[in-house]
Amino acid sequence: MTGRIPARAAAIAVVGLLLGGCGIGAAPASIAAPAPSPSPSVSAAIAGTAARISAALGTSGLQLSVPQVAFRPAESPLLAAAPRAIYQVQLPDDQEHGFVVVYEFPDPPAATAAAQEQVAYVQSGPGRVQFPTDAQFVFRQLGSTLVFYDWSPSAATDPRAPDIAAALATVGQGFTIQG
Repeated sequence: MTGRIPARAAAIAVVGLLLGGCGIGAAPASIAAPAPSPSPSVSAAIAGTAARISAALGTSGLQLSVPQVAFRPAESPLLAAAPRAIYQVQLPDDQEHGFVVVYEFPDPPAATAAAQEQVAYVQSGPGRVQFPTDAQFVFRQLGSTLVFYDWSPSAATDPRAPDIAAALATVGQGFTIQG
C-alpha cells in the first residue's frame, strides 16, 4: 500500500502541472487598453496633389474630403504596393461613389512606369472585370504622384459625377484607359 500513495501523489502532481500549463488555475492576464490609433498623415507630395485636385474641383463647386468608408479600386501590383491616400468628392445624391486615389512613387519615372502597368492591367481581362462595363477612367500623373478616378454612368446617381472627371482631367498629364 505504501507504493500506491507516492504513485497517486505523482499522478496528481502531473495533472496539476498539465492543468496549470493549459491556463486553468492561472491568474487572468491583464489586458492593456488599446493604444490610440495614429492620425492619418500624408506625404508632402500627396498633400500637394490633393491641394491641386481640391482647387480643380472647386472651380466646379465640388469639394474633396476624407471618406468615412474604406475604399480600394482594382490595382496593378505597382499601385497596390505604393503609398496612397483615398479621398471622396462630396456628391449629395451619390455618397457611395466619387472616390479619388492618390498614389506616391519615389520619382516621376517610377510613377510613369506604374501608370503604364495600371493601364495595361485595367485593359486586360482580369483587370477589366473589376469595373462596370461602362466604367470611365481618369488617370493622371502629377510629378511623382498618380491620381486615379473611375465612374460609371449607369451606376452614378448624382448628375455631377461627370464634373469630377472633367475637373480631374485638368490636373497633371493623362493616361488613356480604353474601355
